Amino acid sequence: MNYFLREKRYLENINIAFILLPFILAPLLFEWFLHIEKTIFFKTYHDEILFANIFFIVIARFALLDSAIYMFSRSIHHVHVALMQVVLLYLEVTVITILYYAIVFHIFDVFSLFHLSAQLSPENIKALHTHSFITSMYISTVTFTTLGSGDWIPQTLSAMIAVISEVILGVVQGGVFVAIVIYAHQNKVTDQKL
Repeated sequence: MNYFLREKRYLENINIAFILLPFILAPLLFEWFLHIEKTIFFKTYHDEILFANIFFIVIARFALLDSAIYMFSRSIHHVHVALMQVVLLYLEVTVITILYYAIVFHIFDVFSLFHLSAQLSPENIKALHTHSFITSMYISTVTFTTLGSGDWIPQTLSAMIAVISEVILGVVQGGVFVAIVIYAHQNKVTDQKL
C-alpha cells in the first residue's frame, strides 16, 4: 500500500510521458534480432520469451496507468485541459499496447499462434499470409477491445495466455478511463461549489 501513497512517480510530466511511451516497443527490436539471427535460440526459448513479453507489457502498463492517474490528480490545468491530456495519453497507451501485441504475434508467427475458423477463398487466405502483420494488428485490436469476433482462435497455450493478458489490459484500461472521467467531474463540481 505504501507504493501507491508515495509522493513521487517515475513519470510526473505528461509531456514526457507522450514522448517516452513509444519506447515500450524497444525490447521488441532485440527480440526481432533474436528471431532472425538466433533462430535456434529463439525456437528453444519460444514460450519463455513470449511469457516475458506478456509480463513486460503488463508491468509497463501498470506503471503507466499509475503515473497517469498521479499526473492527472496533481495537474494544475483546468479540469477540461487535464482530462483532454489524459484522454490523449490513454489513446497513445491503447495504440502502443495494440501495436505491441501485434508485433509479438507477428514475430511469433501469427499463423502458428492462431487458427482461422472462417471459411475464406484460397485467394483471401493467400492474401492473409502475405500480409501477416495486418492480420496480427486485426487480431490484437479485436482482442484488446474485447470485440471477440471469433474468427481467430488461439491454438497454443502461449497464445491463450497472450489473449487473456491483452483482454484484461483492455478491460482495465476502459475501467480506469471511466474512473478518471468521474474523478474529473467530481472535482469540477467541487470547484464550482467553492
